[in-house]
Amino acid sequence: MYKKIISILFIILLVACTKEKIYLDDEYYNNGEYIEVDSNYFNDNSHKNYIIYVSNTFCMFSVPCADIFEEYMKKYNISFLSIKIDEYKKTKFYEKVKYVPTVIIVRDGKILSYLNAESDDDINKYQDISEFESWVNKYIYYEK
Repeated sequence: MYKKIISILFIILLVACTKEKIYLDDEYYNNGEYIEVDSNYFNDNSHKNYIIYVSNTFCMFSVPCADIFEEYMKKYNISFLSIKIDEYKKTKFYEKVKYVPTVIIVRDGKILSYLNAESDDDINKYQDISEFESWVNKYIYYEK
């Protein structure tokens, strides 16, 4: 029984540590707009912290998710990198996150968290600003 309790506490501690909040790099604060990039951007900025919005040519949601994300960016004055699906497929992130649209939070050039367009758990985050806001704010500090 003692070993089970220790194991559970260890797992809780491990999960809590993996959800560590980060600061984005300075250039992503105080603007609140999409920054259009291509796949080469990620080669030169592999050590940075940022948020990526990957878009496709059509939207399957009743409220365009880009509008939800833009509302968040304006409220918190945070910029997201924006990349089209064709360019995104050339990045290292495509190996892990294949479904779009998506938002990916990157820490030191590695995926910290992302929205999964195929997951029922994430659908509300695409359509409701407060759900999206809660998700992002679990991972990043919204001011520096």
